[in-house]
Amino acid sequence: MKKDIFEEYVDRVTLRFNVSRKQLFTKDKSRHIADARHVLYYLCKSRPMSMSYISKYMGENGYDIAASNILHGVRKVEENINTDPDYTTLIDELK
Repeated sequence: MKKDIFEEYVDRVTLRFNVSRKQLFTKDKSRHIADARHVLYYLCKSRPMSMSYISKYMGENGYDIAASNILHGVRKVEENINTDPDYTTLIDELK
């Protein structure tokens, strides 16, 4: 059940950020790709989905990541939401 939600968010995020699924799950640290991953983490966490599930699903797609790094991404999105109203709109559209 949670995996279906994860996959739906992957589809929404890749479409909205105009990145491929392959790009999303690579170690590319380009700002727009990292932002897309962070938004994915935030959406999953706010669902709520546990860090272990998020990490597991990322790993199944070839992107191994620790829970602490996921939390960092979630916090970055929260900071952006608090400082940029456009980010709030983005999150609302993706939910």
